[in-house]
Amino acid sequence: MAARTLDRVGPDPLWRQLQQELLTRLDAGEFAAGFPGELALVEEYGVSRHTVRQALRQLRADGVIVAERGRQPRVAPPPEITVPMGALYSLFASVEAAGLTQHSVVRAFDTRADALVAERLELEASTPLVYLERLRLAGDEPLALDRVWLPADLAAPLLEADFTHTGLYAELSRRTGIRMDHGREDVHAVIPTAAERNQLHCAHDVAAFSINRLSHTKGRPVEWRHTLVRGDRYALTAEFSANAGYRLLAPATSA
Repeated sequence: MAARTLDRVGPDPLWRQLQQELLTRLDAGEFAAGFPGELALVEEYGVSRHTVRQALRQLRADGVIVAERGRQPRVAPPPEITVPMGALYSLFASVEAAGLTQHSVVRAFDTRADALVAERLELEASTPLVYLERLRLAGDEPLALDRVWLPADLAAPLLEADFTHTGLYAELSRRTGIRMDHGREDVHAVIPTAAERNQLHCAHDVAAFSINRLSHTKGRPVEWRHTLVRGDRYALTAEFSANAGYRLLAPATSA
């Protein structure tokens, strides 16, 4: 196999060019079956082992690959998103706290009626509801399918918002003055359907968390939400002690 070409007369050192080349190939999904070892890269690019090691050292420092002594480098798993149990947490903030950009593909955003959801919100069956459906991504990878319903008499101003990169609760507070103050979540482990796996880009053996949330403000139920989150990228956490039991963590401001 002919060696891949690097610019040997340009201003950038070979190791940096090799680093950028490997990042480009990673983004293209070339190393899904395994990351090449040092000797394979030496042969493929026609450079010294020292050059390869410098490039890999930077990729390790950036968290792109994992390399342990005596073992072949491998692509680092995506950062796990952790959220606190016992708090009105923000998935938006939790993703960005993990060092990833959270953005969404808005699948549906309109006003509609849903008798079952209206009952959960203690409303008449025909009550108009603002409905927002998003595919939420952490970095470039899908993380969750998120569907939320809110009474239109309160949430209609949200219809002017752009939810590709913002949190629902932050927009709700800014546009209506409403802040969620308490709620309930039920979390179940489920096997995603084939369609859900396709949307979330998860393997057939990866389970998911199915999360139902009912949130209130000043005693009124105002949000019903169903979120399906990839189980391989998401964890629930809690702190506890012998004296105090589980400690509820401070709530966040967006979701």
